[in-house]
Amino acid sequence: MKFRQTNSPPEAAAKASFSSSTAYRLEKDLRLPSQKKSPRQRRRPDPLANVFGLEVVPMLKAAPGVRPVAIFEEMLRRHPELGAGIRRTLERRIRAWRAIHGEEQEVIFRQTHEVGQVGLSDFTDMGELGVAIAGVPLDHRLYHFRLAYCGFEHAHVVLGGESFVALAEGLQNALWSLGGAPREHRTDSLSAAFCNLDRNARDDLTRRYEDLCAHYGMRPSRNNRGIAHENGAIESSHGHLKRTIADALLLRGTADFVSPPIAASSTRSSAAVMPGTPSASTTSAPLCRRCQIAAPRTTRR
Repeated sequence: MKFRQTNSPPEAAAKASFSSSTAYRLEKDLRLPSQKKSPRQRRRPDPLANVFGLEVVPMLKAAPGVRPVAIFEEMLRRHPELGAGIRRTLERRIRAWRAIHGEEQEVIFRQTHEVGQVGLSDFTDMGELGVAIAGVPLDHRLYHFRLAYCGFEHAHVVLGGESFVALAEGLQNALWSLGGAPREHRTDSLSAAFCNLDRNARDDLTRRYEDLCAHYGMRPSRNNRGIAHENGAIESSHGHLKRTIADALLLRGTADFVSPPIAASSTRSSAAVMPGTPSASTTSAPLCRRCQIAAPRTTRR
């Protein structure tokens, strides 16, 4: 204590509000209280000392997937004198043994999404819902946009395959429906949009896509090919969106429509959006305050 640097033990103790005997005791032993604690000793004999290594470990090696409760019941059958009080002790021993000697476990690094950082785009096929127009099945899919942090979503009907035109139209409608743009726009490899083109056409579409992202102040990025979990922030929401639409169709009573829908939007603040041009509800929609994203430019490409 700093008072001891200039005062005697009784004076320093008085200034620090404890007794002089405590001051003299601290003078004799300068170790911290945590350094004086002795290691915790076992309070009773180890009940598993004679059975864990000889009987439990061979069971774990022979049947790696066996549950600890099954081993516990087997130990009670073999050794009734152990008693039911060993269950938690046995479970802790098995957990510790498996952590060192058991099968290798998958290492998972949790994704931490930052505010206003990432917006994701993807296409999802809607054929399984059985939507039809005047009895004719409608071959369509949805362009789906989602903010990774707050979960803002926008869905746009695509009457055709995955293409750059569908991506550009859906992305622009999503950003105008949102009222802003994230710092990064992520997609998958977009192989469906580029696979049937020659190299010059692919390079041209790549430049057009990069120019589109630059126009809205976004940095384009892509997932690694073949690594499906990198797109999980939007892939998992595909199922939620489809289930919502399926529930709406069930409540409607039929999936058959008289005329094809122009576009569909599933967001937190806007209604249906006409493709290609921003509607009044789109341009006047408030910014997503949770993501704190910047408003897009007032001109559209």
